[in-house]
Amino acid sequence: MTTLLQVSNLKKSFGGVAATDDVSLDVITGELHAIIGPNGAGKTTLITQLSGAQRPDSGSIRFKGSNITRSPAHARARLGITRSFQITSLVMDMSVLDNVSLAVQAKQGHSFRFIKPARKIAAIRDEARETLFRVGLAGRADAPTVALSHGEHRLMEIAIALASGAELMLLDEPMAGLGPEESAKMVTFLQSLKGQKTILLIEHDMDAVFALADRISVLVYGKIIATGTPDEIRHNDDVRHAYLGEE
Repeated sequence: MTTLLQVSNLKKSFGGVAATDDVSLDVITGELHAIIGPNGAGKTTLITQLSGAQRPDSGSIRFKGSNITRSPAHARARLGITRSFQITSLVMDMSVLDNVSLAVQAKQGHSFRFIKPARKIAAIRDEARETLFRVGLAGRADAPTVALSHGEHRLMEIAIALASGAELMLLDEPMAGLGPEESAKMVTFLQSLKGQKTILLIEHDMDAVFALADRISVLVYGKIIATGTPDEIRHNDDVRHAYLGEE
C-alpha cells in the first residue's frame, strides 16, 4: 500500500478557536477515506487546507511524497488534486458539455479561459461526452447547466473532477441536499470509482459513509479522535460517545 496524501500536525485557528487542532492522517492510494464529525468539527476547514484554498498555521501536507503545504490551489490541481464543494461551483450559463470540456481542456494544458477551442476540438468534446456517460448524464450534455436538478449538478461536479484527471478527489458533502433516490444514485456511482480513484470524502449521511468507506477518520472539535475501518469506528466507544451517539 502506498500513501498518496500525508497530513501531519495540521493546525488552523480563527480568532483563537482551533478549527483543525494537530490533525494527522494518511490517505492510501486507491482508498475511499471518509471524514465524519459533528457540525463545527473542522471538516470543511481541513478540506480547504488540503485543496490550497487556505494555508495552515502550522503542520505539513505531502502529496506523492512532495511537500505541498505552501503550494497554491492551482498548483495542487496541476499535481492531481481536485475538490468539489458543498455548494455547486458550476458555470450556470454554459452547457453541461462545455463545463466538462473546460476540465478536459485544462488537463491537456490548454488555456481554460476560453471555451471556444474546446467546442471545436473533437478529442476534447468526445472525452467530455464519455465522462458524462460515466456519471449518467450523457442525455443532458447539451442542456444548459442551469436547467439541471441539484442532484445532477452534484454529478456534474464529479464529472468535472474525473475529466480533470485528478488522482485525489476531495469531495465535500456530495450528498448534501439530495433526495433518497438521488443519494442512492450517488452512492452507486462512488462505489464504481473505488479502486480507480483515491477519494477523501466528507459526508453527513452515515448510511452512505458506512456503505462506501474503506477507512473512516472521526473529527471532533478540530481533533481526529479515531481512524479505522467502518466496523472499528462503529464499535469505538469514544466515537459513539462523541458523535455517533448523537445520531
